[in-house]
Amino acid sequence: MKKLSALFTAAAMLFAVSHSANADDDTVYLYTWTEYVPSGLLDNFTKETGIKVIVSSLESNETMYARLKTLGKNGGYDVIAPSNYFVSKMRKEGMLMPLDHSKLPVIKELDPNLLNKPYDPNNTYSLPQILGAPGIAYNRDVVDSSKIGSWGDLWNAEYQDRLQLLDDAREIFNIALLKLGQDPNTTDPEVIKQAYEELLKLRPNVLAFSSDNPANAFVAGEVDLGMLWNGSAYIARKDGAPIDLLWPKEGPVLWVDTLAIPTTAQNPDGAHKLINYLLSAEVAKQLALEIGYPTPNLAAQKLLPPEMVNDSSLYPPAEILQKSYWQDDVGDAAIIYENYYQQLKVAK
Repeated sequence: MKKLSALFTAAAMLFAVSHSANADDDTVYLYTWTEYVPSGLLDNFTKETGIKVIVSSLESNETMYARLKTLGKNGGYDVIAPSNYFVSKMRKEGMLMPLDHSKLPVIKELDPNLLNKPYDPNNTYSLPQILGAPGIAYNRDVVDSSKIGSWGDLWNAEYQDRLQLLDDAREIFNIALLKLGQDPNTTDPEVIKQAYEELLKLRPNVLAFSSDNPANAFVAGEVDLGMLWNGSAYIARKDGAPIDLLWPKEGPVLWVDTLAIPTTAQNPDGAHKLINYLLSAEVAKQLALEIGYPTPNLAAQKLLPPEMVNDSSLYPPAEILQKSYWQDDVGDAAIIYENYYQQLKVAK
């Protein structure tokens, strides 16, 4: 789940040090997105294994990364949930423990189309839990869908002050880079600058930036066109909002939230058991119904309502997946993106 927030607190640091000093095999410390642990989700795990799960809320990938870096060997988490582009970053920096696939039989249930991707070849360090991608969302009662099919259509002057974009630098630069025919994972400062200049042309159309319950503005009728993640659009539609979502012809930039084990984990055996449980069919089904986002577990998909898994705006079809991109780590270029993004937000 993509969000930005402040860095770690001293309280969290004390928690981790305390955990490190008192590690045991009866407890697993899970650091994940709040939405991904609905009430009762972990009850059966504790019943089946005798292992208690202590959950900490993950506010952003940036926060998680900074916290683990600062805590070092005293890090107190056994399972973490980095998005794929942070898996790429963290594995390169030696922050993730290789998974023992023999302890993860659930792998055979996962969609092979979502495995062995460039951010983690052979899934050595992570397994996918939730699939997400932004598409073009629109109010079907207001917007003529025949006029939209490309990210570039959002630049149309008739949409002045009518768009909402996700409040995320990389997500927004992705659409400009794709419009320009460029790699959305580029680290070239000149290409990033060109994308920024293209986004300045889009700025008059943008009424709001939001990644915190971004469908709310559509539901309230404050905006009728823009970017939404597939799961957000699905939940709003399920609640009766006239929101449809289409995949742009350039293809979306996909992300997955994964499960991984940091090298500082105190209970790696319990961590493997928890990952296997969280990705299992019944649990994956429960989570998909709760949050609306697609599950990579093919067995779980068979347990879901057909109208959900057959919704091509929620579960991208094979032809969309084939022309999609995967968001990846851009290293120090992330600062360039963020600086331009902050300038974009105050421009008009």
